Amino acid sequence: MSDTGTLVYVVDDDASAREGVAGLLRSAGLAAKTFASGEEFLAAPPPKTPSCLLLDVNLPGVSGLDVQRELAKAAVHVPIIFLTGHGDIPTTVRAVKAGAVNFLTKPYDDEELLNAIEQSATYYEEGRLHLETEIPSEYSFEDMVGKSNALRKVLEQVAIVAPTDSTVLLHGETGTGKELVARALHSLSPRKDRNLVRLNCAAIPAGLVESELFGHEKGAFTGALIQKRGRFELADNGTLFLDEIGDISLDLQPKLLRALQEHEFERLGSTKTIRVDARLIAATHRDLWAMIREGKFREDLFYRLNVFPIEVPPLRERREDIPLLVHYFVARFARLMEKRIGSVPARAMDALANAPWPGNIRELENFIERCVILTQSDQLLVPTHELVRAAPAPKLHASTFHEAERLAIINALQACSGRIAGRGGAAERLGLKRTTLQRKMSRLDISRSDYNPESAGVRP
Repeated sequence: MSDTGTLVYVVDDDASAREGVAGLLRSAGLAAKTFASGEEFLAAPPPKTPSCLLLDVNLPGVSGLDVQRELAKAAVHVPIIFLTGHGDIPTTVRAVKAGAVNFLTKPYDDEELLNAIEQSATYYEEGRLHLETEIPSEYSFEDMVGKSNALRKVLEQVAIVAPTDSTVLLHGETGTGKELVARALHSLSPRKDRNLVRLNCAAIPAGLVESELFGHEKGAFTGALIQKRGRFELADNGTLFLDEIGDISLDLQPKLLRALQEHEFERLGSTKTIRVDARLIAATHRDLWAMIREGKFREDLFYRLNVFPIEVPPLRERREDIPLLVHYFVARFARLMEKRIGSVPARAMDALANAPWPGNIRELENFIERCVILTQSDQLLVPTHELVRAAPAPKLHASTFHEAERLAIINALQACSGRIAGRGGAAERLGLKRTTLQRKMSRLDISRSDYNPESAGVRP
């Protein structure tokens, strides 16, 4: 087994067993740290990540189950593998259901132990770091800055539907804060102490979305070297947030519909049915009705998603919130950069409040970060000439989500003179990766002549 960078904590009151496991781990290229009791482990600094905990279930004093409960109370997230005797199996199974990753029955062989650790490390990577599975749940309305009527209506709807298990569909342009609304829905729900699991359907290659959602068995396809749990399983008893649901492929939509209606599915490469209890929140900036008419989205799936729709307004429809957002972002970035910025010039604030912001709140946030970087005094330095250039000319309007997406991209390209990548480019303004923006431009048939009128004709 190669060095994965994983630190393995071993808690066992049997000194010979404890040191034997530690020696095996080190010979396999893993770092190991041992503890003789649950009390000793809990008194030590919290586990570093990525890490794995090998925990004897039958410890004297503070038991393995007690350690698991204390870690959960402290919101310390570390994959736990229980080490158990035959008589402790029923207790350990309950612990696994409560959140432990696995358990091994003594005596176990070396390969079995190392495989279990490798799977737990992979679980950590896919569930915590690389795929951003869990979103912290300590969010509430305080993170949604503003006092406009448009925002107040959204918050009223959130307060109504959050305590239920009903599916919520968030509509809104890119950068309007749909993820914050999803976080608020989760944090105000009875599921707030469980995971909020996120998947951006547009950021995953189409061929991998099914595996990300439902998981796969070892050998299910080329490259499937280990068993993998999908997002639905990771969100069991919690909330699953599917961003950009309109990008789900048509052939995958029936399986998603079944998972939502029946709360069950099969992993790729398996015939075993898995049941989960996950509350779904979906979001899109696309016009799903138009996609239904074009045969790109299933009507029955739309009805299943659209149980409680919430429209998240663009920033141009809540301009009275812009000064509050500006102060919020200035305070946050000044604190991070250890700067003291006490005021925003009135003329600059007026320019900020009247800018078009095609990228919505995400664009405003990025712009304020740049302003804080440039500021060398206690007064915010705002390059207002950038805001003047950002004004779209002519001003474009959209009647559908599809058109709104296309026009937002064109406006952003016009604002930065057609520059796609780099600091201040269209991708940054829209909060997108360069490759994602180029893919959207191709799909929406956006050419240089759409955002650079000079290129529409033939130059001499």
